[in-house]
Amino acid sequence: MDTIKINTLNGYGTTIAANLYLPDAFDSTQQYPALVVSHPGGGVKEQTAGLYARHLASHGLVTIAFDRSFQGASSGEPRQLENPHISTEDISAVVDYLTTLPYIDRDRIGAMGICAGAGYTANAAINDRRIKAIGTVSAVNIGQMFRNGWENTIKDADAAGLLEHGSQARTNDANSPDLATIPLAPLRREDAPNAELEQAWEYYHTPRCQHPNAPGFTLARNLNQIITYDAYHKAEAFLTQPTLCVAGSEAGSKWMSEDLIARAASQDKSLHLVQGANHMDLYDGDAAVNEAVAALGAFFQAKL
Repeated sequence: MDTIKINTLNGYGTTIAANLYLPDAFDSTQQYPALVVSHPGGGVKEQTAGLYARHLASHGLVTIAFDRSFQGASSGEPRQLENPHISTEDISAVVDYLTTLPYIDRDRIGAMGICAGAGYTANAAINDRRIKAIGTVSAVNIGQMFRNGWENTIKDADAAGLLEHGSQARTNDANSPDLATIPLAPLRREDAPNAELEQAWEYYHTPRCQHPNAPGFTLARNLNQIITYDAYHKAEAFLTQPTLCVAGSEAGSKWMSEDLIARAASQDKSLHLVQGANHMDLYDGDAAVNEAVAALGAFFQAKL
């Protein structure tokens, strides 16, 4: 694994921190397919994104897990900004970097992401034709999740109050050095609304996988971008690349993977359900991750 810094041309002046994973018996004189791996909302590259990047490198891919702008070891202020448009652009910025490496085949670059990183991956592929295939794990369209709830039980219009909250947060931020924040996963065990999201608290806030660069919250001002954001916008027309979605059969978020498959224009798309798994099992559960990696590894080997 090589730790690198990517000076982006994304218009925001940020430097992206990333870990690059090379396949076994790597030969710098050869050319390889590459894969950009995007982390969940509130996460960092050292957690599940790095786990998938490391495993998928063993399938003959050069993989790169990165911290989004304003998060982790990447630069940018204010910290913990989760503007979805910038998060999508970051994926293309990492693709920019890959095209500068002589051992990367520019015609064989793919992308995958976990949770919100999966939604950003879909959005990036809709916009960026250099991305030739995409994979998702426990996909979350962050706009849908905030508007419609974890299990799609809230109507869009009923989320209007969150826009008011985000607007007031911007006023607060303009008048106070203490920026208003909101959780991206439960910050306390007792805040979890169900057992599945209690695992999210455990993942981010206990030795299971906590990391000092992943505090688990974002800025409340982001609600003004998130509530109206659709990671799958125009997928019906422009998401033509081969697409594989991996989700747990018991995941409350499964509907967002199903929605992506339904909306994608691609004629080569499929949903792989890991039986008995929930959303969080696919982050670091040995059996669930091994099944997901096997499916994704075969997919990217065939499509890139």
